[in-house]
Amino acid sequence: MTLVTLRQALRQLEDDGLLSQQPGRGTFVASPKATYRLDSLRGLAEDLRAQGRTVSTEILGQSMHRPPAWVAAHLGPARALRLERLRLLAGRPAVHQLSWVRPPVGAELRTADLSDTSLYAAIAEHGVVVHRASEVLRPEVLAGPVAELLRQAAGTPVFVSDRVTYGLDDQPIVVDRATILGTVMEVRTERAATGLSVQWTSSS
Repeated sequence: MTLVTLRQALRQLEDDGLLSQQPGRGTFVASPKATYRLDSLRGLAEDLRAQGRTVSTEILGQSMHRPPAWVAAHLGPARALRLERLRLLAGRPAVHQLSWVRPPVGAELRTADLSDTSLYAAIAEHGVVVHRASEVLRPEVLAGPVAELLRQAAGTPVFVSDRVTYGLDDQPIVVDRATILGTVMEVRTERAATGLSVQWTSSS
């Protein structure tokens, strides 16, 4: 086998997600994939933990603020809970998540410990039932402070998920923006005659 053929084979295995080539370090077997369903109302951490993944959450901010325009368009201009979190998979930053929760439930959660509790579960404990969510997913590249938090260079590919979650009264409860490292996560679909299942897959 020639060196050119070997390099082509390694490149193909890397493209298939089976190998990971790291400059200056070598070639390694890629980490196994973890998945969570986009068509579920469970949170990211819940889905990954259900698969046996080690997920931890760092709370970067949890206080009441006037929402920016893109949030106020759904929740209104009143002060809401601004919850900023960093999700780590096996100790590695993977997702930056910024959630805004409408009053009055947002104010009630201002001092809650949300480092190991689902936001949806905490909202339910305060008598508000989550009914449905609308989500838009788009590719972007990292820039600014989020790149530093995720410990990646500016320009690294990411997915940005904008989700609006509604209660039984069909009023928005949570506006959420998650920046997800494209280097460790991908979207996978399963198609069948009865419907479409959409999943995230991620390496830890």
